[in-house]
Amino acid sequence: MGKSCCETPEPDPAGHNDRQWRLILWIALIANVAMFFVEIIAGIASDSRALQADALDFFGDAANYAVSLGVAGMALAWRARAALVKAATMLAFGIWVIGYAIYAVLAGSNPRPEMMGVVGTLALLVNVSVALMLFRYREGDANMRSVWICSRNDALANLAVLGAALGVFGTGHAWPDLVVAAIMASLAIWGSAEVFLHARRELAHG
Repeated sequence: MGKSCCETPEPDPAGHNDRQWRLILWIALIANVAMFFVEIIAGIASDSRALQADALDFFGDAANYAVSLGVAGMALAWRARAALVKAATMLAFGIWVIGYAIYAVLAGSNPRPEMMGVVGTLALLVNVSVALMLFRYREGDANMRSVWICSRNDALANLAVLGAALGVFGTGHAWPDLVVAAIMASLAIWGSAEVFLHARRELAHG
């Protein structure tokens, strides 16, 4: 009984097309679109590169969830191809964030830690909730795994944003905000590599 209570449930082989999977994706999609608007406005108002980068990450995730809903129920090869597209999106996001951080170093910035902290906490609550809902699907196909990795990376990025807010507040300088932007870029690039390799294996076996 202990094993049955503690063991992580195995994903349904047809889980990519079940109602619960689709419902979770719809909830995640709506939540990410809403947080994109919240964070992009707050990021511009607070002059925080980390918040703006996180806002674009929310936008990219919303697109990823939409793609996942679009290919749900299709053959494994099509879901793997969709995962490749999402891996490319994650990679592009990572490269963009690095470039934006470099621009901020050259142009200068003056982020407001109070707003960063409030919005970062809200974003963390949203992403942790989504990640918990997706946890049982983390070992599914490349398409499911890509959705889980995005959610996991987002929660980690939100913790980093909160750390940046504390750093900016404590030092009075913008460099913690820029360091977090670089960390978020690294997470995106790392996650894209994981999804790409998984999807390639599925296509090879397809």
